[in-house]
Amino acid sequence: MAKRNSKKKKVPGSFKTAFKSSFEKTRETIWKKKRARVRLHQSFKRSYREDYVRELEVPGLMHHAVDSFRILTKNWKLFVPLVIFAVVFNCFLVGIMSEESYVTFQEALDGSGYTALNSGNLAKAGLLLVSTITSGGLSSGLTEVQIVFAVIIFLLIWLITIYLCRHILAGKKVKLRDGFYNALTPLISTFVILFVAFLQAIPIFVLVIAYSAAVQTDFLSTPFYALVFFIFASLLILLSAYLLSSTFIALIAVTAPGLYPLPALRTASDLMAGRRIRFIIRLIFLILVVALVWVIIMLPIIVTDLFLKSKFEWMSGWPIVPVCLQIMTCFTFVYITIYLYLYYRRMLAYEDDK
Repeated sequence: MAKRNSKKKKVPGSFKTAFKSSFEKTRETIWKKKRARVRLHQSFKRSYREDYVRELEVPGLMHHAVDSFRILTKNWKLFVPLVIFAVVFNCFLVGIMSEESYVTFQEALDGSGYTALNSGNLAKAGLLLVSTITSGGLSSGLTEVQIVFAVIIFLLIWLITIYLCRHILAGKKVKLRDGFYNALTPLISTFVILFVAFLQAIPIFVLVIAYSAAVQTDFLSTPFYALVFFIFASLLILLSAYLLSSTFIALIAVTAPGLYPLPALRTASDLMAGRRIRFIIRLIFLILVVALVWVIIMLPIIVTDLFLKSKFEWMSGWPIVPVCLQIMTCFTFVYITIYLYLYYRRMLAYEDDK
């Protein structure tokens, strides 16, 4: 009895008071985080230009592209083996474009009246390069298993490249082995961000389905309906571009040690607020730089391949161009990763200096 009486009596309303206190603390914490975020626009309120324009002092477009190449060339002992690793695993697990497909492109080009143009091998090489890339020659005929392997391989290259760049810019010595062992920690978090990106790209998927249906039903044959569809398509593309622009940065931010997917998305959204147009301009310039590099490197290779196979018939079965296309694809992906990570680091450095 004494032991039973020694227990404290429950005070009426103690659970209700504790729950209310805990709820108030949680709500205050949530609103504190919301107030700390960058909010340039509010519903039903006019947004002035001085409110949503944010300064960002970073090097110019050409300087940024050259700096990315400089990181790649100065640390070639790290990135060349990484590219070789990507090429080898792609060849074994995914495969490369067969030489027969490449020969088919040549025959289709010759049969389309190209010889009537009386142009040299350089023009033919340019048309072959453009037709191979635009027609999906690198990825045509892939099975679902091969697509999964390709996504996993390029995701690993993405994480390893960012890991190496982070240590290089920090002035630390790093080995490629360290990247393979330590860079894959945020793999699950990266998949979560990719799932969010998939959801944000749904408007584009809807647009593709609507376009195919409009073509089959001759909906676009009427000028007025074509104008309406153009406005509808523009709005969907702008919506996805607005959402995906910060998600690209979140794919880099989530690789930071100890950062979870949702905080990474919030951080990327705050960094990109008021700066999305500048980022899109950087992406467009990146596409131009990559296209120029492909032309400079691949055109001489295709011209040489055409010349050698016209002189030596025993070389006709050698997949020279498909292998070079695979190498250029992996090299381009590594360069794009360095380019985007360098831009992310410069945005963080500017925010820290403010």
